[in-house]
Amino acid sequence: MVPKTSSSQLSSSQKTKQQSISSFFSPKPSQTVKSTVTNLPPQAPAITNEANHTTQEPSSDEDDLPIQRTVVSRRKRVLLDEGEDEEMGVVSPVPKRARSIASNGHIEDNGNTGHHTSLVQASAIGLNVGKLPKILNRTSKYIFSSSPAATEENEAEDEEDAAAAQKRKEKLHQQFVKKLGKPDSFVELRRRNKAGSEEAAEGEDGEDDEEDAGEPTPKSAKGKKGAATKKAPAKLTPMVKQYLEIKRKHLDTIIITEVGYKFQIYGEDARIASKELGIFCIPGKFRYDEHPSEAHLSRFASASFPVHRLQVHVKRLVQANHKVGVVRQIETAALKAVGDNRNAPFERKLTNLYTKGTYVDDVEGLQPLNGSSNPGAQSTGYLLCLTETNAKGWGTDEKVHVGLIAVQPATGDIIYDDFEDGFMRSDIETRLLHIAPAEFLIVGDLSKATDKLIEHLSASKTNVFGDRARVERLEKHKTMAAQAYSHISNFYADKMKSSSDAESDKQGAILDKVHQLSEHVTICLSAMITHLSEYGLEHVFDLTKYFQPFSARSYMLLNGNTLSSLEIYQNQTDYTSKGSLFWTMDRTQTRFGQRMLRKWVGRPLINKERLEERIAAVEELKERENTTHVDRLKFLLGKVKIDLEKVLIRIYYRKCTRPELLTALQALQAISNEYAFVKGPEDAGFSSPLLNEAICNIPKIYQDVTNILEKINPQAARDDDKYTFFREEHEAEDINDYKLSIASVEDDLEAHRKVAAEKLRKSKVNYVTVAGIEYLIEVKNNKDELNKVPASWTQMSTTKAVKRFHTPEVKRMIRERDQHKESLAGACERAYINLLNDISAKYQELRDCVSALATLDAIFSLAILASQPGYVKPTFTSDIEVSITGGRHPMVEQLLLESYVPNNLHLSSSATRGLLITGPNMGGKSSYVRSGALIAIMGQIGSYVPASSARLGMLDAVYTRMGAFDNMLKGESTFMVELSETADILKSATPRSLIILDELGRGTSTFDGVAIAEAVLDYVIREIRSLTLFITHYQHLARLQERFKGKELKNVHMRFEERDGGKEVVFLYEVEEGMSHRSYGLNVARLARVPDGVIEVAGVKSRELEERMRGCRLGNLSKMVNRLLESGDGDGDCAGESLERLVDGMEQL
Repeated sequence: MVPKTSSSQLSSSQKTKQQSISSFFSPKPSQTVKSTVTNLPPQAPAITNEANHTTQEPSSDEDDLPIQRTVVSRRKRVLLDEGEDEEMGVVSPVPKRARSIASNGHIEDNGNTGHHTSLVQASAIGLNVGKLPKILNRTSKYIFSSSPAATEENEAEDEEDAAAAQKRKEKLHQQFVKKLGKPDSFVELRRRNKAGSEEAAEGEDGEDDEEDAGEPTPKSAKGKKGAATKKAPAKLTPMVKQYLEIKRKHLDTIIITEVGYKFQIYGEDARIASKELGIFCIPGKFRYDEHPSEAHLSRFASASFPVHRLQVHVKRLVQANHKVGVVRQIETAALKAVGDNRNAPFERKLTNLYTKGTYVDDVEGLQPLNGSSNPGAQSTGYLLCLTETNAKGWGTDEKVHVGLIAVQPATGDIIYDDFEDGFMRSDIETRLLHIAPAEFLIVGDLSKATDKLIEHLSASKTNVFGDRARVERLEKHKTMAAQAYSHISNFYADKMKSSSDAESDKQGAILDKVHQLSEHVTICLSAMITHLSEYGLEHVFDLTKYFQPFSARSYMLLNGNTLSSLEIYQNQTDYTSKGSLFWTMDRTQTRFGQRMLRKWVGRPLINKERLEERIAAVEELKERENTTHVDRLKFLLGKVKIDLEKVLIRIYYRKCTRPELLTALQALQAISNEYAFVKGPEDAGFSSPLLNEAICNIPKIYQDVTNILEKINPQAARDDDKYTFFREEHEAEDINDYKLSIASVEDDLEAHRKVAAEKLRKSKVNYVTVAGIEYLIEVKNNKDELNKVPASWTQMSTTKAVKRFHTPEVKRMIRERDQHKESLAGACERAYINLLNDISAKYQELRDCVSALATLDAIFSLAILASQPGYVKPTFTSDIEVSITGGRHPMVEQLLLESYVPNNLHLSSSATRGLLITGPNMGGKSSYVRSGALIAIMGQIGSYVPASSARLGMLDAVYTRMGAFDNMLKGESTFMVELSETADILKSATPRSLIILDELGRGTSTFDGVAIAEAVLDYVIREIRSLTLFITHYQHLARLQERFKGKELKNVHMRFEERDGGKEVVFLYEVEEGMSHRSYGLNVARLARVPDGVIEVAGVKSRELEERMRGCRLGNLSKMVNRLLESGDGDGDCAGESLERLVDGMEQL
């Protein structure tokens, strides 16, 4: 054998070989040492390591085992064969592949990197040998030359190597095409996670597969990218499987999962939550399916927040129109440890669902987006369910039959209605603007007109909702009416079975009432019960005492246009409540009183007896302002700091917290105790029946509330301590048992201190608590003390001074105590729920008390308003009449720094029914008609009005057509909207209605506009006989007054003064009889700061047009005179008509 001590220099051809990628990650040799030819014995039994002077003996037992890595000098390295040299490019100084030495002297590589020849063969290939005349086979291997020996054997091997290299290149090309030749190849490549490198390596080493088939594949070298193995898809953890199972059932919901002390959000939900809440989202998979684009990711994207921030973040997500579900752990760690499923993940389930319309978990509710502290104009939290069909006899959707039901889960109010609506859908719009729902539930398909209306009202942030409304849709089956009837019957029948005899009769009456609802309302009710069952709020439908029809004719109808035009709930500038009628009248002290007043403002009374009863109560509170009874009532309302109406419904839903419950019950007790002496209405101390009945309802709950408070420990309730919430004598037996068990274990723990002290050879040992870990035994951190600690003790923590331990007995007793504690917590929760059930049984009485308080608060608010200077009590009459002296605009008056100019308005069905109002632009026409309508509405609410005197008849509706706007969503132009609204008014108005029409006809040409305006005004006054205020700039309409001989129509105008030849106009804001012949539009252009050049040109054009029109009229008049003279003594009737037209023309001129 040839000794393995020589090394050769690379040939020039080998130096120019291209290096492989792996060579860039291998350290280069610092120096190339020229090999020397030495005469050594022909055989060597071992490899000599000169550096370390050690030898390694090869044996047959070690043939298949890798030898230990040794440091070998570069001069003693075996030269790699040409094939491996091509692959590696540079020889690594320390080989990373394990090698074995065969008994025949060959070096074999255990990796799949190629076959290594013997040193003799390597020398024949690698040494530089010169071309000699005669070359012996034995000596040719050792001759030094600049080029390899030109032998037939070398040439054959070169050809074989070239063929092998070509074959490898072809294989690599095929693999390249296979991997990267398709459109989605790069996505696929990422998914396979570097698998391509491994396949390429296998392709290169294909020649050696046969030789190394029996050898194990070595582990890939660290840091080499080409050696990365194919990454197996990550297995789903049990917790993630649990999450996905819940998520697949609620794909439209953001699922928040409780995991330990945090709530986690995963996938696409995490991205949404990160955006809405401003929390960090850890990158990962967003999709919930195994999509190839995310297959390279091993986990879901996630976001998290602490447990105590749950309600804060849920409210923000719900406010942003998301449906939110909360998944909680429904078992505890200690009980799970001793349960059958101790090795399984925590059991979790969806415990809460929230949307805008169903959020009742916080007594404060959802706040308006505009940040206003006044929630009068905010979304009222109604959930509205709506369905519609084509009206009978109509094949198109021009006329539809609509059923709706609206529920306010936060207060328990329910509104239903069933009606037919025209193609403008004005009735639907009216109800939506009154109810102002926070959420829609649509059953079945809607007509295009209705769908666009709901889209517009729900998506627009500039409507009376104050923010976006959520919309959900349900399918409507052909047999849904029958199914709904059966579902509702079963729902209330089950309630009757589970209730007592007295309640069963009440449930029977409820069922009879529900069966009287129409088919469309029944479908909506069934859908709503099913929908609210997901949220645990279906109990609200037990409270049918609060079922109210929307279109009950005991209220004045204020449609959507009226609410907007007269600014009943929101102003039209920035859509907040400031500057609205409700803002002006609201002086309430409680939230539930504010909601009551809001209902009154939107539903003025038309029953004269009820109206006089309400305004008499307002008058009494105003007149007896500083008396004992009024002061007591004022003090009582001032004490209520909690929204009792919302807390009561939260008690009914079993969602009320302990501090809330205590506060509400104590407030109710204080209120009822204040009037404990009242046994009947006559004891209340007022003369108004409305006040006496309201006060009489307050003390009825005193005994029930006191009995409940007797059971409660107030300090524990304030601290939300469930364990000591009940006083000891009122605790349930199981609670006492668990408390005794806990006390017993704690006593054993105390006794165990002596045992621990004996083991440590101390007289006394004290327990310490560190970082929430109790019953720790501290041992000083020195050898003598630590030697006394038994090996069975568990070290829990350490510092420089001490180590802290738990003994086995302490660990066992703590575990036992924790189990008792968690059982106690469950027992306390059950006892609390039972208490809430007991309170819920008295919900009606408690709600009646709160409603009475709300009524008193609303009346008190009206009394405070009545005390303002300039407000007067209106008188009511059964006649159709609006007679106001010195009337003022209630909102403008409060916002103006200057005094408001009062005006008179007198309309009566038997005398002047309509006023045709003209005047200059900005002269105060719209303000005048609005003030009259608002005073009429305020009077029928039961309020004093801003006027010197007012005599009001019972109006059944106020209709307005004001402003110019188009409706692009419906494909309607400005004039189309104008006429559609007018058409609805003409269809709906009655003789008891007040109609306001502002500049009708201005959306089209002058002649058409004048003709339509004149026809509508004539129809309203002559045919419908409604009270009418008609604003116009068409002076031609002034002649209409002469058609009504009984003065049913009268011309009035807003007074003004001209100065500087008409260039300046002074507005006097006073109403006077007669008409204004000019509108002074150029004056408004000057006030709007239109450039002077434009105004001058407009002035010239205006004068030219006036002169031209005057010339035309003069020409027409002269022709009429000529015809009269030519006719002579012709037909007398024709001559009379011609003469009349001539006189009219002269008057106009």
